Amino acid sequence: MAGIFWRRLAMAAVLSAVVRLAAAQATPPDGPSPQTAPQVNSPIAPVNQPAPQAAPQAWTWDQVKDRLELNNPTLLAGKLNISEMEADEITAHLRPNPQLTLLSDQISPFNVGPSHGPFAYLLPSATVSYLHERAHKRELRTESAKKGTAIAISQQSDLERGLLFNLRSAFVQTLQAKAVLRVSQDNLEYYDHVLKISSDRYQAGDIAQIDLDRLELQRVQYESDVQTAIVNLRTAKIQMLMLLNDRTPVEQFDLVGVFDFNDQIEALEAYRQIALDNRPDLKAAVQAVDKAQTDYKLAVANGSTDPTFSFDAGRNPPIDFYFGVDVSIPLRIFDRNQGNKLHTKLDITRQEKLKNAAEAQVFSDVDSAYATVASNLTLLRPYKQKYLAQAVRVRDTILFSYQHGGASLLDFLNAESDYRSVELNYVNLVGSYLTAAAQLNQAVGKEVVQ
Repeated sequence: MAGIFWRRLAMAAVLSAVVRLAAAQATPPDGPSPQTAPQVNSPIAPVNQPAPQAAPQAWTWDQVKDRLELNNPTLLAGKLNISEMEADEITAHLRPNPQLTLLSDQISPFNVGPSHGPFAYLLPSATVSYLHERAHKRELRTESAKKGTAIAISQQSDLERGLLFNLRSAFVQTLQAKAVLRVSQDNLEYYDHVLKISSDRYQAGDIAQIDLDRLELQRVQYESDVQTAIVNLRTAKIQMLMLLNDRTPVEQFDLVGVFDFNDQIEALEAYRQIALDNRPDLKAAVQAVDKAQTDYKLAVANGSTDPTFSFDAGRNPPIDFYFGVDVSIPLRIFDRNQGNKLHTKLDITRQEKLKNAAEAQVFSDVDSAYATVASNLTLLRPYKQKYLAQAVRVRDTILFSYQHGGASLLDFLNAESDYRSVELNYVNLVGSYLTAAAQLNQAVGKEVVQ
């Protein structure tokens, strides 16, 4: 045992000497270091250097949300639909136009003589008629059109709610991809440092060639993690640009935001009540019931008779001028509107059932999103309080033991793999929490979890 101890001590001394010798060779005794030496007059400096690229434009969540409202074609089309509904209000409020009838009768082109001309017995007349709508038909049409516009506005808000969830999910995926890329690059950099030390130990004869080969082969996994993270980040940015309808190159587009979780969450009943007060689809369902009741009143009013008032004036020889007034009232022997009355009356019950279904969907969405957020918080708390620090401590301890002969190569590789898994699991859990928080915001109808 004493021989093994002194042999390991000698190997450690040799390794320390090799490291000091490499450092002495990297730093010249005089003159600036290669990193600080001026390169202006260097004969090997490149003559034509490419122009530096502009820094990526970093967008915050508020900027991205404003951009969505300004540029998303689906939202813009929905706003045009509201304008169309408002135009229908104008049409519904219009009054019937009066009708003018001109009559010229008893023209005798073949009865021509000295005492009888072709217009001797001409009977000219003019009639103006107007349909008077009873039972407040025009007011009910206007009210129904306005309630239709209100439903369209609520549906537009619901459309924006869904698009904001998609945007928030893409935003979180981008931040998550950036965090995964950062962790992967840090792991690769740390592992390269380990490889450098292991290479020096191999040169000093402290480890075998097979151990160094196994360490170098393990680096492939870390390189793969970095490349996968780069692809995922680019894909998430492309998704964001598609939602924003923006043609900015991916290389010049970036997002900034807090990638962390909030440990505080309110009671479930509070989120349920907020959802009942703010969900636009539930509001649209309630408005649809109100509109159905107005449509039924309009159907009943359309069944009433509307009189037509007429005024006519003319000439009837030997009467040089006359005028008259008449009223025309349709006889409602058959009710030709009874089917529409029944249809609109049944539609009230149908809309009430749809409102109940929408309310049940609200509770289901809130409960599911709340359960997901609570589950993610249950997993994240021990990670932040204990597991992250433990993974770092285990990795560093095993590395120190492996470098000093107290642990095997397999122990070190397992510890490094465990650390990598814990770090990536924590980042993915934070991303899952933020996505679940966005889902809870969507279920509630407003941002209650930042």
